[in-house]
Amino acid sequence: MSKHILVIDDQEAARKSFILALKDTGYQVATAESGEQGIEKVRETKFSLIFLDLKMPGIDGVQTLRELRKLDANVPVYVVTAYHSEFLTPLKNAFIDGIQFELLNKPVRSAQIRAIADGILEDAKAVRQ
Repeated sequence: MSKHILVIDDQEAARKSFILALKDTGYQVATAESGEQGIEKVRETKFSLIFLDLKMPGIDGVQTLRELRKLDANVPVYVVTAYHSEFLTPLKNAFIDGIQFELLNKPVRSAQIRAIADGILEDAKAVRQ
């Protein structure tokens, strides 16, 4: 079964860095340039892992996270941002509301992206066996 990863980030360079980091891993990587686009992709495809930016035009990453959780409560979501302090209160409220996520600070190195993807997706494979 193919493992699908979604990267939601308004910056093209950030999306490309995730694609390059996950190149040759065998994972299917999809991208979205807005929260709205990411939500639509999750409606269409079952993802194994989502990387989500916080600061985006339109609906921000916290609002996107809340909508993603309505569609799939179990997919691991890594919130990747350089603006976590700006979103501290909304992130804290999401956590209090029981919304699960991990937080990563930008910039994220390729090795870190691959390690997260391998760790999450291989752990999920081991649980199913």
